[in-house]
Amino acid sequence: MSLAKRDEGKKVNSNINVTPMVDVMLVLLIIFMVITPMLQHGHAVELAKANNPEQMPDADKEDAILIAITRDNKVYLNNDQMAPDQLADKVRDRLANKADKRVYVKADARAKYGTVVAVVDNVRSAGVDQLGLLTEQRRPLENKNQPPPTPAPAGE
Repeated sequence: MSLAKRDEGKKVNSNINVTPMVDVMLVLLIIFMVITPMLQHGHAVELAKANNPEQMPDADKEDAILIAITRDNKVYLNNDQMAPDQLADKVRDRLANKADKRVYVKADARAKYGTVVAVVDNVRSAGVDQLGLLTEQRRPLENKNQPPPTPAPAGE
């Protein structure tokens, strides 16, 4: 009499099927790629750089009043483009119900100085208590032993 052997162990597949996991990860990647550009508040500008900028975390809040001045001197109140002389009325309307009368201005580093002054003047005339000018941190020099370049004389 011989013993009967069962060969069921040879039929078991112990490989991991990663296809569903890859599908889920690709869907998440696409979702994040679509959502990320929408997270930026206001219009995109290249901010001026400063050595010691003051942190203004309230500028990223949803209800913050943010005015952007682009490189080609277009003025945006949150996402609405308008002329600088229209800002006073619009800002006054938005500040009517708020206790915190604070406005943030982010101007492109290459925007005309006159446009920035006109925006600040119009915002101040709307009764703004505090005006924040947003800047970026200036990066330190690559080589700290090397002094910064000296400007050329005015006559050249």
